[in-house]
Amino acid sequence: MQGKILKGIAGFYYIETSDEKIYECKAKGIFRKDNIKPMVGDDVEIDIIDEEKQIGNIIRILPRRAQLLRPPVANVDQAVILFAIVKPDPNYNLLDRFLIMMRQQNLPVIICFNKQDIASEEEKQKLTESYENCGYKVLFISVKEDKGLDELKALLKGKTTTLAGPSGVGKSSLLNKLVPDADMQIGELSRKIERGKNTTRHSELFFVKELSDEGFDTFIIDTPGFTSLELRNVSVDTLMQYYPEFEDYEPECRFGGCSHIAEPDCGVKNALEKGLISKVRYDNYKLLYEELRNMRPVYTKKPKR
Repeated sequence: MQGKILKGIAGFYYIETSDEKIYECKAKGIFRKDNIKPMVGDDVEIDIIDEEKQIGNIIRILPRRAQLLRPPVANVDQAVILFAIVKPDPNYNLLDRFLIMMRQQNLPVIICFNKQDIASEEEKQKLTESYENCGYKVLFISVKEDKGLDELKALLKGKTTTLAGPSGVGKSSLLNKLVPDADMQIGELSRKIERGKNTTRHSELFFVKELSDEGFDTFIIDTPGFTSLELRNVSVDTLMQYYPEFEDYEPECRFGGCSHIAEPDCGVKNALEKGLISKVRYDNYKLLYEELRNMRPVYTKKPKR
């Protein structure tokens, strides 16, 4: 029998099959031997052990068309990163960290700002110029007033989307708008695994019936909120690769390998002064550059002989 992994907790995986039953399964030992771990979003084959108790084993993970390592989810087409425009003010440094992480994993990103009903046009214009100019789709919504949701739904339709963002920006409220029976689904799964509701510690996949046509299913993967993101596999020499808006102006730099920080006659800094590059983005670039530059490798002392 085939199904899709909705959630994984402490070595147990909860898999929904085509008949809308949820089976609690463990992964066969062969996966550990091959260093393969099932992920939320995986399509799998399961062997039923107890039909009445809905218990089984995962015996095969079907081929993945894509996967993310952070968060660990499979078969994802795109990411929606949700921030509030105000209350709380967006953490642009955190946003850029997320964009770098998604760019490392070649995943398209939609930047979605909630609470547009209490934001000024000036604030919205600033955000649009900062992020659309570097190639990202920017949406403004109000979950409270149901504004902008139709445009977002059109971008979600027929795809599997991972939904991410810090706590307190309306992520749970947005999920409940997109999946009206999400609370019911969470409650049903909680009863199945005999644990209380917890939507913040684990990723969980939801089927969006309203946006699904025959052959074009729509899924949303809700992921835990975060307050910080560690940059991995990024150095001072590669950081600029994650700021694509710099590329057009780098040929104007006097020095090859210009860091765009302290060098004179820098094409990127000249573009910044002319308003062609977002000051928000450039300031974040400088902060991340200094953070990476000041990192020191950790050495382990050799034991004395």
